Amino acid sequence: MKRTLLSLLICFAGFTLVSFAQTVRIQQPDRAPQTMYAVDVLKKALVKQGYTVQEKSAEYLINLTLNKAKAVPELYSIARQGRTLTVAGGDAKGVIYGSLSLVEDLRNGVSLQHIKPRSEQPNLPFRAIKFNLPWDTYRHSYALDLHKETSRDLRFWEAFLDMMAENRFNALTLWNLHPFSFMIRPTNFPEACPFNDRELADWQAFYRGLFRMAKERGIDTYIVNWNIFVSPEFAKAHQVALDNLDHKIHATGDTSEIIRRYTRESVTQVLNEYPDLTGIGFTHGEGMWGMTPQQRQDWFTETILEGMRLANRKAKLIHRVPLSANLALGGSTSVDTEQLTRKAMEKLDFLDGPIWTEIKFNWSHAFSSPRLIKVHGGKLNDTYFKPEPKNYKIAWMARNEDFFCLRWGVPNFIREHIATNTQSYVGGYFVGSECYIPAVDYFTKPGQQVDWTYAFQRQWLFYKLWGRLLYNPATPDAVFTAEFARRYGKGVENLLEASALAGTTPLRLASSFDFTWDFTLYSEGFMALNKNSMDYISVDRQISQPAADPNYVSVLNYVSTLSSGGSFDPAKVTPVKLANQLEQDCKKALALVKDVNTDKNTSLRYEVADIKAWANLGLYFAEKLRGAVALQTYRLKGAETRKEEAVKHLQQALAYWDEVIAITRPLYTDMPLVHYSESNDALRFHWEKLRPDVAKDVEIARKATVMTARKD
Repeated sequence: MKRTLLSLLICFAGFTLVSFAQTVRIQQPDRAPQTMYAVDVLKKALVKQGYTVQEKSAEYLINLTLNKAKAVPELYSIARQGRTLTVAGGDAKGVIYGSLSLVEDLRNGVSLQHIKPRSEQPNLPFRAIKFNLPWDTYRHSYALDLHKETSRDLRFWEAFLDMMAENRFNALTLWNLHPFSFMIRPTNFPEACPFNDRELADWQAFYRGLFRMAKERGIDTYIVNWNIFVSPEFAKAHQVALDNLDHKIHATGDTSEIIRRYTRESVTQVLNEYPDLTGIGFTHGEGMWGMTPQQRQDWFTETILEGMRLANRKAKLIHRVPLSANLALGGSTSVDTEQLTRKAMEKLDFLDGPIWTEIKFNWSHAFSSPRLIKVHGGKLNDTYFKPEPKNYKIAWMARNEDFFCLRWGVPNFIREHIATNTQSYVGGYFVGSECYIPAVDYFTKPGQQVDWTYAFQRQWLFYKLWGRLLYNPATPDAVFTAEFARRYGKGVENLLEASALAGTTPLRLASSFDFTWDFTLYSEGFMALNKNSMDYISVDRQISQPAADPNYVSVLNYVSTLSSGGSFDPAKVTPVKLANQLEQDCKKALALVKDVNTDKNTSLRYEVADIKAWANLGLYFAEKLRGAVALQTYRLKGAETRKEEAVKHLQQALAYWDEVIAITRPLYTDMPLVHYSESNDALRFHWEKLRPDVAKDVEIARKATVMTARKD
């Protein structure tokens, strides 16, 4: 009895000491919105880990401060002196990032007494998310419209902005065709706004709330539009732009003087009425059919740029480079157009900070090669870089039109991308999609008990990798592995490596399959544009399609070269070498997740299933390439054994495709993807729907015949 009582007293005493040792006071330099946000996230993390935050003296002191001696934007450091932790920021954003770094340790179970000193500063000053708004959308589709309610909810944006801050993204760019009529009632053109006073007040409260929350988190905000568009109400009232009331993107530009004036005044009024809005962006492209590059540049100079100059404050600018060097909008480049655009940008001296000059990296498919192959329109010359610009910085647009459903994360691809493309004239990156809005989760089957609410939360690794590595490319894999462990506990140490291995599948497809605009390739579905529709990439299409990356060799080139006695540089990625790489990496990925127990965690089940899906798609692709080589060789040189080999490989490819179906069918609904359903909202995507097309590859091989030699 005495021993039991003594044990209880010891336990109680220990509890008292631990309890006292866990009191924390946070000292802050000011009450700026960014500081208050940093304090709030720290408090929440401390309380969740069992600490007591109090205003008076405590066992630990966390001192938030501004480093006036080293006022580097977004820099932070964490230092320790006894039980005082000093989080110093080069500016207010630095204070936020230092606090979030401390929060990350706390979430990972690191106690305050074990926090290690550190410091970081940004590698790139511009780290942006591209987010297409679902009202007045670039394309018209149910897959975009279904996000309207969620994207008007500030609770969604609070979660999204928290994610951005946590991952060190510092710019949110909001894109739609004509944003002004949702934000203001133009003073001299009130008829342009389609809303009554109450409706407009709701819209304005939404935008003001969004911009305010972003500013609190150290995130700049931009509205970006395509040109030239006006509201249908304005068009009807003034009998202008009547040929494009439904806002088709490929439309003739109406440059009527009244539209010029309306656009200019709207820009000025928006900047004046929304002081928390950081800047504006514009596009040399849609809605400007039939205009020369000079006419397009003149339009911007006289409307958007002049409107910015007339505002009562300075604002920042996103200046997209021209998408076309001729009268059409399909895409083209020329030195003359680049010189024209550069000259126009260099004249601008009334803006806040450098102009962010957006260029699409590898057109719409940045998830291909880390090497710059093409931009929108074709080859990019060095006009924008030489001599080095003084008032603008290049910002690469890393467009993702290749995977929307399956989770993706390949850290070394992003590291290589950044290392290869961040010359001194580069200021940063945009990351995002044109054909996908990460708001409503329309993938997950209903009734699943998962730990996410919104679509972007499913792709947490995608955002964490891009944001953290853009901020600091030296961020180790251990940071991302620790996040897996925090979310799912023990036994998930291999998930990052498995994700990185399996996630090479879409990158390798896009490097080996030439592309241009959005719908020309959808890697996740192994689909590509075929005349006017998105179709499965047949084995014949795989054979004939040129490679996008010059380091890759197409099947057609490979077989014809070898058949004529030629050879390839060992550094080239031939179809056979690619197939072997895919098989090696994807089988290793499957082995790494083989023993992960997902029985008690549905969210983890999805993580592992997506790795397995990518891996099996990679194995399918490997067998398809082998089958394609054998099939094309048979067509050129004959021998029934080659045909049999082709059939065998394509049958195995079908077996791997069936495995993808078996993995994904219990988890995913048929999906209303824009790629698949823009012309018909009733269409839905799932790998199972493509199975008949995959099976046709086998029949194509079985029915193949030897090509008849040409007679000169």
